[in-house]
Amino acid sequence: MLSLFFVALASATLLPGGSEVWLARQWCLGEPALALWTVATLGNSLGSLVNVALGRYARRFQGRRWFPASAAGLARAERWYLRFGEWSLLLSWVPLIGDPLTVLAGVLRLPWWRAVLLIVVAKGGRYALLLGLAQAWLLPLC
Repeated sequence: MLSLFFVALASATLLPGGSEVWLARQWCLGEPALALWTVATLGNSLGSLVNVALGRYARRFQGRRWFPASAAGLARAERWYLRFGEWSLLLSWVPLIGDPLTVLAGVLRLPWWRAVLLIVVAKGGRYALLLGLAQAWLLPLC
C-alpha cells in the first residue's frame, strides 16, 4: 500500500508516471477499495500540492534567463487561468494539462485551502471512478 502512495505522489508531480495501473494491481491483489482510494488520493493530492509550492517559489525567478516560461507565455497562461478561474483545478487529474494547472495555481498564488480542496475533490473523484471501473471490468480478470 505504501508503494501505491509513492507511485501516486510521483505521478502527480512533473515526473512521468501512472498510478492507475498500480491501483488496479493492488485492487486485484485484494486490497480494500476504501484503503486504496484513500492512499491514492492522498499521495496524488500531495504530489499536486508539491507542484503548487513549486509554482509559488518559481515566480521569484521570472526575470532570469533560464526561467522556463517567457513573459508573454506567462501572461497568456495567466489570462487563461483568470478566464477559467480556480475551478480549472478540477481538471488537475487530466494527463498533460493537470500538472501545469497546479503549477500555475501556485504561480498565481491561489490560497492554499482552495488549492487543497479543489485538488482533493478532483483526485478523489478520479480514483473513485477508476475503482468503480475496476470492479465492473477487472473483476473477471483478477
